[in-house]
Amino acid sequence: MLKILDRYIIKTFFGPFFFIFSVLFFIFIVNIIWVQLGQFMGKGLSYWQILKLLFYLGVSVISLVLPLTILLASIMSFGEFGERYELAAMKAAGISLTRVMAPLLGVAAGLAILLFLFSNNIIPDFQKKAKNMLFNIAQTKPALNFTPGQFIDQLPGYMVKFDKIYGDNGENIEGVFVHRKASTYENQQSIVAAKGKFVPIANKNFLKLELYNGYVFEDNFAGRGENVRKKQPDQAIKFDTLVSHFDISELVNKAIEKEQITDDYRFQTYGELNETVAKNKKDNAEFFNNIGIDVLSRTNSVISYMDKNIKAKATPKSQLKLDSIKTDKKLELLYNSYNNLEDLKKTASDKKNEFTSNIKYFSKVVIYQQRIVSYSVTCIIFFLIGSSLGSIIRKGGMGLPVIIAIVIFIIFYVMNLGIENIAWGGKMSPYLAAWLPNLILLPFGVWMTYKALTDSQLFDAEKYKVFFKPVTKLFTKTKEHKRYQ
Repeated sequence: MLKILDRYIIKTFFGPFFFIFSVLFFIFIVNIIWVQLGQFMGKGLSYWQILKLLFYLGVSVISLVLPLTILLASIMSFGEFGERYELAAMKAAGISLTRVMAPLLGVAAGLAILLFLFSNNIIPDFQKKAKNMLFNIAQTKPALNFTPGQFIDQLPGYMVKFDKIYGDNGENIEGVFVHRKASTYENQQSIVAAKGKFVPIANKNFLKLELYNGYVFEDNFAGRGENVRKKQPDQAIKFDTLVSHFDISELVNKAIEKEQITDDYRFQTYGELNETVAKNKKDNAEFFNNIGIDVLSRTNSVISYMDKNIKAKATPKSQLKLDSIKTDKKLELLYNSYNNLEDLKKTASDKKNEFTSNIKYFSKVVIYQQRIVSYSVTCIIFFLIGSSLGSIIRKGGMGLPVIIAIVIFIIFYVMNLGIENIAWGGKMSPYLAAWLPNLILLPFGVWMTYKALTDSQLFDAEKYKVFFKPVTKLFTKTKEHKRYQ
């Protein structure tokens, strides 16, 4: 009898579970599309490539989708049990609520274990595929790095702007402006053209650009003085077709180099992250020690310089006063001391920024590692909250249960983001930051389970009306019946 009941409860749970999971996964994917799609559409990528990249990027959202799905499905399942009086029938038959929750608690625990295995083994691989695909795009389609209407300095040594980029592979351009960066002693050159196009060549280290109907403006008198410039202005050369080759080996090789990176913490399993955390701790300890030595040595050099200059002018019998030093020497002393202090201030500021960056990176690694486990525990906590709320409100469907679940998830998500930012600033341990939302929600889940087991009328409006009646009575004016007026 109980086995049949268990199968019925599990079947009722998985009915809304698969529907909710697919809907939420689609919503999260749409959010990624909203953020990422503008970078790739109309720039030479096929729809299949875009879908593949979005799928690789979207797999990581399962770690958030699954806990929310369990929360929603458990609220809806137990709400339907209560709405159809099936919970009352089970209790009348001597089956407690804990016994009803037991099979789904086992299911939630199983899903939590699957989420851990998925986050530990599958998600890192898909993260690597997504990043590698982005690097491949940067390598094989340099035109993707250009945004219409904006000045771009990604071409080494050049500043370019294209008013319009179009074509099946984003090869056609209009409104071309190319400026070669040059120092004071190099010739300045700017190219303006009405149209142009990217031409593929065998050597991927170069970008070939054909320009049509334009001008080359060039200054051939760099470093020759203002008088020479006035005698002959800049040269302007009109052209019908101009072919330019840009050396993008630096850009391509940088992409290839990053593509070979395998120690990115997002590509690692929980065990591999332990080694990364240990190595990062050691590196940070050495860095902090070097900071103290460097700043202290610079401080001592400033003090020594000032002390040396003062003692050099001091008389053996009386203490030196700054007013006793000659004006030119005084200015030199003050100027050099000021420069040394500014150097010390700049060094301290640079070290502080580097220190903050190291703390942020360490916190990111630790939080990412701990969330592989913490999100799995969140599945169980959300089940306790969802099943308890469903049995209390006794309302199924997509109405009130969905609203309550979304509010709970938003609170959880906001806590995650807020605490994460605090940890990045070094004001909280990253280990605590990864687990604090769970530690806050766990007592709430236990309390909700207790209320459900004791048949609490937590959402009974009449109960709250009676409780607040003495307060509302103070603000309500009683009216006499007409016959007594």
